[in-house]
Amino acid sequence: MGKPTGFLEFERLAEGYAPVEVRLKNYQEFVAHLDDAGAKVQGARCMDCGIPFCNSGCPVNNNIPDFNDAVYRGDWRAASEILHSTNNFPEMTGRICPAPCEAACTLGINADPVGIKSLEHAIIDKAGENGWVVPKIAKLKTGKKVAVVGSGPAGLAAAQQLARAGHAVTVFEKNDRIGGLLRYGIPDFKLDKRLIDWRMAQMKAEGVKFVTRTFVGAQLYNVPHGVASDALKVIAPDEILKSFSAVVLAGGSETPRDLPVPGRDLAGVYYALEFLIPQNKEVSGGKKNLLSAKDKHVVVIGGGDTGSDCVGTSNRHGAASVTQFELLPRPPETENKPLVWPYWPTRMRTSSSHEEGCARDWSIVTKEFIGEKGRLTALKCARLDWSGGKMTEVPGSEFEVKADLAFLAMGFTNPITAVLDAFGVVKDSRGNAAATTDGKGCYATSVAKVFAAGDVRRGQSLVVWAIREGRQCARAVDEFLMGKSTLPR
Repeated sequence: MGKPTGFLEFERLAEGYAPVEVRLKNYQEFVAHLDDAGAKVQGARCMDCGIPFCNSGCPVNNNIPDFNDAVYRGDWRAASEILHSTNNFPEMTGRICPAPCEAACTLGINADPVGIKSLEHAIIDKAGENGWVVPKIAKLKTGKKVAVVGSGPAGLAAAQQLARAGHAVTVFEKNDRIGGLLRYGIPDFKLDKRLIDWRMAQMKAEGVKFVTRTFVGAQLYNVPHGVASDALKVIAPDEILKSFSAVVLAGGSETPRDLPVPGRDLAGVYYALEFLIPQNKEVSGGKKNLLSAKDKHVVVIGGGDTGSDCVGTSNRHGAASVTQFELLPRPPETENKPLVWPYWPTRMRTSSSHEEGCARDWSIVTKEFIGEKGRLTALKCARLDWSGGKMTEVPGSEFEVKADLAFLAMGFTNPITAVLDAFGVVKDSRGNAAATTDGKGCYATSVAKVFAAGDVRRGQSLVVWAIREGRQCARAVDEFLMGKSTLPR
């Protein structure tokens, strides 16, 4: 504990944001990490609780009080080592994680919690600037080969851990670049893609091989509408199983939730990622995004992170207006802490994209997409009453809102069924790969040698949960191959 009275003396410090008028002109990151003095103050606020609920609130169980103390003492290298001991990619989580650790902070019961996420951001940036993030090459090679299908956070975490255990790891990705959700699901203004390339260079030095534009399944184009694929070749599961000692399925939950109401087939109605992925590709030097929100009235249906990303991207295009609808009721401004702490609370959340310009409304159902000559012109909506937790339409509440573009950002329902079926993996009731997370044989599917981790197993979730599952799955695979494992769980 760096300063026993720090939590009484210091207020929470927020990270700096570039002004809205500046950041809307480009797709660059605009959040500046804390400087050394600010980080020291933030670290001093940690109370080093007897039971640090932040640890259990964090899906990867970061040793938060320890790195807080190291930052307070100015030992940034030790802070980096502590952070990396539980988290393969703090440069990702320090930027895009919603920070459930902060919701669990004991100080947060009656004051602002410690800015744990901002400290994580500062630590990893400091480590990168000083060259402390170096390859950890296994001293002994096992001769075992592992295939990882999918290069999102779960697949990358599993691949890195298995490579460090001495296995020969090959990552297969159906798109043209590595990163999955990190690369193409999250805009550059939230996550600079050079960070993925930086981490890939480390992984390549550790022995991980990356194969892109390759679909692992029965047929090359057997993916649902709305799922991105740049694949030029296909590898059958039988070939993968014959060539590798174990397989990790980490393809994520990619099938978008549709809104099958009249007018769905109008030009102008798209899944969110049909807008976001081409934009990320354009920013990375690819072809121009064919969907432009410039001077258009945009409606985003769905109030989560993907919807927020559509808002931020539309504003950078120069949209005439941006409106976001949510089916659920408006959450309270603040949570009832005595009731919910240390668990993740339901409360009003406003992202940086919303602050850049967006009209938001809750308890709204979209009943119809209205169009002229095959193109979207408006949405017919109605208000909902959630009394007693039951959704009913408010009589006489129908209204129309002008719209040239509508983006469906209502979440994702399940992984690509064709991939799981091609391997013959038993699915759970939600269409995910069925596998347990604890005990002997955890993360193993119904098919011998085949494991599953991340959203492909648990359903749509957070990047930090994917990292956790990738790490734990790697240990399970290592135990399967070697009979024991020294990898952390």
